[in-house]
Amino acid sequence: MIANLITLFRLILAFVVISLFGYHIYLDVLLVALISLILFLDAVDGYVARKLNQTSDFGALFDIIGDRIVECIFWVYFAVVGLIPFWIPVIVIARGFFTDGLRSAAFAQGKTAFGENTMMSSKWTRALTSSRISRSVYGIAKAVAFIYLGGIIAFKNSGIHPELVVGLELGGVILSGVTVAMCLIRGLPVLVDGWKYVKE
Repeated sequence: MIANLITLFRLILAFVVISLFGYHIYLDVLLVALISLILFLDAVDGYVARKLNQTSDFGALFDIIGDRIVECIFWVYFAVVGLIPFWIPVIVIARGFFTDGLRSAAFAQGKTAFGENTMMSSKWTRALTSSRISRSVYGIAKAVAFIYLGGIIAFKNSGIHPELVVGLELGGVILSGVTVAMCLIRGLPVLVDGWKYVKE
């Protein structure tokens, strides 16, 4: 229950952050810090659920949905304000629809995305999608990308060294592209192992 409230809080906070960006440099700096908090809480909710013995299939599913919504909120926002190309959120959202659709089909047959009753059937697919290393590396990549992009907004609003903005924005596109590539690589095993649940 507490873990689900943390996930819900993250969702609400993500909407608050994107609604307040761009008004003032000091507020922007605070919002970048809040992005860090939102992404940090992604690890906290799972830890709390395990620590308080409140793990459940619904909680795991809600966590995935929460992660997906937060991720899409930030990708779409940074595309709308022109920091990244629009194809980045399109790819992330399309990948999410495919993988979550397959996970839903597996869930209807008693399988979960992670854990003991996972839908992933081979070691390599489990390692790539649900291992702590894979999830941590991807989580860190998203955190770095979102914090960096938020930092660019704050930097632009500061008015300091405007000649650096183009280079910083290019760095943001490259960083985002690498993160999205990781997103696709981690989604591939779900397509491989999840297709049989649709066929059944």
